Amino acid sequence: MSVDAIGNFLTIIRNGLMASKSIVTAPYSRMKAELARVLIEEGFIKDAQIITDDTGKKHIKILLKYVDGESVIHEIKRISTPGRRIYRSIDNVKPVIGGLGISILTTSAGLMTHKQAKQRGIGGEIICSVW
Repeated sequence: MSVDAIGNFLTIIRNGLMASKSIVTAPYSRMKAELARVLIEEGFIKDAQIITDDTGKKHIKILLKYVDGESVIHEIKRISTPGRRIYRSIDNVKPVIGGLGISILTTSAGLMTHKQAKQRGIGGEIICSVW
């Protein structure tokens, strides 16, 4: 049985938001760090820092973003799972909530939003949607 590390990462963020936490911590991986980078660029989280604990393991510390006590992220949802990968050409990627949200894709040029992928004209695997 495999572990969905990206799904767990998104769940850590979702649970932190439901509990109104300001900071959550998740195990580090390059994919999660890139995912956090995209979320920062799009304004869904304040910041993300890579920290090392006493045992030498790396973690990602994520500062969640709230406006007037309400979370900026209303929904963060995993689309492609290890059991069912979802690949789309850029013509088949649909806007999230009429363009208010984003889809995050992993492409041959790295992790990016569906808007950036459309500008470059490349498709890929849809990791998650955020709005």
